[in-house]
Amino acid sequence: MSETDEEAGGRIYDPEADHAFPDERVNDVLDMLAADEEVQAYLEAQNVNPVARKRYNDHGTKHISIVRNRALCLYDLLKRGGVDFNGAAQQGLAEADEAVIVALAATLHDIGHVVHRDDHPYYSIPLAADLLDRLLEGYYDVDERVRVKGEVLHAILCHHTEEEPLTLEAGVVRVADALDMERGRSRIPYEQGGRGINTVSSQAIEKVTLEPGDDYPVLVEIEMNNAAGVYQVDNLLKAKLHGSGLEETIRIVALNSHENGDRIVERIEL
Repeated sequence: MSETDEEAGGRIYDPEADHAFPDERVNDVLDMLAADEEVQAYLEAQNVNPVARKRYNDHGTKHISIVRNRALCLYDLLKRGGVDFNGAAQQGLAEADEAVIVALAATLHDIGHVVHRDDHPYYSIPLAADLLDRLLEGYYDVDERVRVKGEVLHAILCHHTEEEPLTLEAGVVRVADALDMERGRSRIPYEQGGRGINTVSSQAIEKVTLEPGDDYPVLVEIEMNNAAGVYQVDNLLKAKLHGSGLEETIRIVALNSHENGDRIVERIEL
C-alpha cells in the first residue's frame, strides 16, 4: 500500500493537507516537538521498562508517532462530522488549541514509563507538567499556559481506563491510544519470546484504518488474521471507547480476513 493510500485511510496526519480545523498552531507545535532533545530523549527512554524489562508491547517513539497521527486524524474526522469539542472552549481558549491539546497529550501520555510500567499515567503527570512549562512558554501568555497545560494533563491522565475523560479532546487521545494495535507493535517482545495475551493478540491485527462513516462521523475498520485479535478489539479498544464521550460518533468494524485459518470469529461491530 502506498503512503497516499495510508493517509486516505486516516493513518498519517499530513500537515500540508486541508483540515476541518485551524492547523497552523498545531503544525508549529509538531515541528517544535520533533526538534526538542528532551522530549525525544523521553520517548526513547520510556520504552525500556515495558519492552526490555516486562516484554510488553512497544511504548516508545514508534507508538507515540502512531498514536499522535491517529489522534489528529480522528480529531479531523470528528470535526468534519460536525462534532463540537469542549475542552479548549470551556477554558476560553481558541479552536486552534484543541488540536494542540490533542497533539501534546498524545506525545507525552506515556512518559511515566521511565519510572515504571505499572500505574504509568500517574507518573506521566508530573513529568509532563515540567516539560509543558517550558514547551508552552513561546506560544501562550501565563493564563493561557495554565489552561492549556491543565487540559493536556487531563487528557494524559484519562488515557488510563480507570479515569473518566471530561473533554472530547481527552476522549480522542484515549481512543487513539487503543488504535495502535497492529502486529508491528508487538514485534520485539514476540521475537524475544514474549507470549502474553497483549503480544499474541496484536500479532493478529493486520491493519487499522479510519475514514468517514455513513451513519457515524468516523468508521474504524480493523483487519484481523485470526480470532486472537478479538482481545485487542473487544477488551482493549472497547474499554477505551467506553466512557470516552465518543461512543455515539465512532463505529468500529473488525473482520477476520484469514481464508484458511481460524474463522471462529468472522466479524465484530462496536
